[in-house]
Amino acid sequence: MRTPIVAGNWKMHKTIAEARELVNAMKNDLAQLAATGKVEIVLCPPFVSIPQVAELVKGMPIKVGAQNMHWEAKGAFTGEVSPTMLNEICDYVIIGHSERRQYFAETDESVNQKVKAALAHHLKPIVCVGENLTQNEAGQTQVVVSAQVHAAFKNISRDDARGIVVAYEPIWAIGTGKAASGAGANSVIGLTIRGALAEMYDEGTAQTIRVQYGGSANAKNVAEFFAQPDIDGALVGGASLVAADFITICKTAVK
Repeated sequence: MRTPIVAGNWKMHKTIAEARELVNAMKNDLAQLAATGKVEIVLCPPFVSIPQVAELVKGMPIKVGAQNMHWEAKGAFTGEVSPTMLNEICDYVIIGHSERRQYFAETDESVNQKVKAALAHHLKPIVCVGENLTQNEAGQTQVVVSAQVHAAFKNISRDDARGIVVAYEPIWAIGTGKAASGAGANSVIGLTIRGALAEMYDEGTAQTIRVQYGGSANAKNVAEFFAQPDIDGALVGGASLVAADFITICKTAVK
């Protein structure tokens, strides 16, 4: 049985003071939900707020994640943050988000490098895959998403692969208010993503790895996704910035 994981990706939102206010507004409810063992909850604020958020949830069963990282442990990489800087205060790191690929030249190769670095430094990767609108309309979803999974997991051992979370984020649904259907997302996750993982490892491993849905997931539509057998939670964007909405999403995951 795979435990659902709900991660809030705050993107480039919330000052340190605002982050503190948001966490204080929802941490007790989230902690109670996480304590049931029926959902894993991760907060992924911007880098500057991670220490504050980590301190606010210290001792609570709430995890903290980063939105990105460099693959090198240290070096002359101005503006970057290394895995060794994160693993003292983070449990997870989002890797290969479509916005990183689109705006900051992330490639399948750099995603793979980051996944390996995260694992080497005891961070759990949340690896994002997904097709854009043109690819979707051209019927290329399976080819594109499968290739991204194969690239991200390249030279990753079976044991390490089992600890990675995959987030299926159809790019055409991110921030547009247009979510995929529950059945549609489940089909891509079950056939394409788990299919690729089964090709690389085995069916048992493919069924062990947790795969979230992301892309305009909100308090009103997540029940449709969580009801699907192959969807293990959500990577939540805008709705994670509203305490009541994020709490509702996590409650839905528990149900």
